[in-house]
Amino acid sequence: MQDIQAKIRHLPQSAQKVRAVIDLVRGKNANDALEILQFVNKRAASPVQKLVASAVANAEENFGVSRDDLYVAKITADEAPTRKWRRFGARGRFKPILRRTSHVTVILRERGA
Repeated sequence: MQDIQAKIRHLPQSAQKVRAVIDLVRGKNANDALEILQFVNKRAASPVQKLVASAVANAEENFGVSRDDLYVAKITADEAPTRKWRRFGARGRFKPILRRTSHVTVILRERGA
């Protein structure tokens, strides 16, 4: 069995919010995962759907594996670098603004191979 992998790096959304979406598709068939992500009403669902579709395309094109045999073996969202801003507030203070990003990795495997 081969691992088919795809990654998103520096996705402009916090890893915590992305994890809420990827937990829905972990362990599912690739086709089912794409259908689920199409109807999830979260901002992270669109890039994760593109990522899974890219991994499926990698499997078909590079390894000759049918999309019906694939399942999401592992999917993770890790923290990426945080951009830090300062917004100045009253009385000479400043309020930190953290723009969080994340790295998402999906690994597909062939079922019953």
